[in-house]
Parts: sequence; C-alpha cells; structure tokens
Amino acid sequence: MSTAKRVGTIRATDRDGSVHEIAGREHASLMELLWHAGLSLEARCGGCCECATCHIHVADEWLERVPPPSVFETSTMQFVGVDVQPNSRLACQIGWQEQLDGFELTIAPDD
Repeated sequence: MSTAKRVGTIRATDRDGSVHEIAGREHASLMELLWHAGLSLEARCGGCCECATCHIHVADEWLERVPPPSVFETSTMQFVGVDVQPNSRLACQIGWQEQLDGFELTIAPDD
C-alpha cells in the first residue's frame, strides 16, 4: 500500500469513541485503510465479504456518496448476524476514492 498516492482523509471513530484522522490511499478499501491504521477492526476474511468483521456505520451525510450495498454484502451481514442499521456497511466493500475526502464513519460495536 505504500506506493499508492495519498488522497484525502477519513474521520474514523473507534469503539472507544476516539476520532482518528486516517489518510486515504488510491486502490485501497476502507477496511484496508482502517486496519493498517491500527484501529480495532478484525477483518478476518481479508476483504472477501464473508465475515462482517469490518462492519462500520457510515455517517448519514455520506450515505448517498457511496454505492449502495450489494445483495451479497447485505446477505453477508444478515447471515453472520450483525446488528444491521440503515447506515451499516462492510468496510471491505467500499473502495477509497478522492471524492470521499472527509468521509466519516464509526466502527460498529463487536456483535
């Protein structure tokens, strides 16, 4: 990930309520960025959309700026049994883009 160009920042609130400013990088998913920043995100399946251990809550003002969840993403969250909220997403399914500069999210509680 070190060769990717830095583009923008993410404001991530961890499970303790602390806010972290994380650099966005081209060709990375939100899951990768959060994990590499050392936040408490298990990401057990490595981004394959199979475990939902990268469950996040997207800030309401950003929901319409990211593509809607796929049927596969929604099914994974339901199958694994996470507490799905209207703003629930899997961080592995959102690719970083320069247009997301300032993106805000909260890491979901452990389910």
